[in-house]
Amino acid sequence: MKLLISLFFEFFKTGLFAIGGGLATLPFLYEMSEKTGWFTVNDIANLVAVSESTPGPMGVNMATYVGYTTSGIIGSLIGPLGLVTPSIVIIIIVSKILKRFKDSKITQYAFEGLRAASTALIAYAGCSVAKLALFDTECYQRSKQLQDLFSFKGIILAFIIFACIKWQPIEKLRKHITGKENRKTLHPIIYIFVSAIVGITFQF
Repeated sequence: MKLLISLFFEFFKTGLFAIGGGLATLPFLYEMSEKTGWFTVNDIANLVAVSESTPGPMGVNMATYVGYTTSGIIGSLIGPLGLVTPSIVIIIIVSKILKRFKDSKITQYAFEGLRAASTALIAYAGCSVAKLALFDTECYQRSKQLQDLFSFKGIILAFIIFACIKWQPIEKLRKHITGKENRKTLHPIIYIFVSAIVGITFQF
């Protein structure tokens, strides 16, 4: 029972202050990892991969995952409940007062500050995930060899996906062959699915 209360409180706190959605919860997960020991820092990379690859909001998926690994099925319900409760309460309150204060300069300044805060949280989360995916600090600490610091498989895969999203070589090749322009880009799920296959094939 004590563990369930602690699980609810930790995710309630995360949901209350993680402004900006799923990725913004990552700094709080790092702090939670150090404080509780429920999961390791390396587990967070797996949390992100699983949460991004499964249906539903990323933050809720991560809360479900952590809750299940710590307290089973009951924990998988308590974790997400703690995470979404602050949002529900805040949205109800805001919906009642936003119309009255939406033209207020103070309200507008507050939203500008919140946007900056969420940008910083998401940027930190992105850098943290990139560090886990592209660098192998544990291997480097053991060998002290510079080449062991880099996860070359992850770097190559990240560059290929970035190139496909940025420059759309597949769509350009299709246009060259068919002579028809298609403004649609590949769906993100395709990149996720292909990355999973590549990870299994090349034993990431």
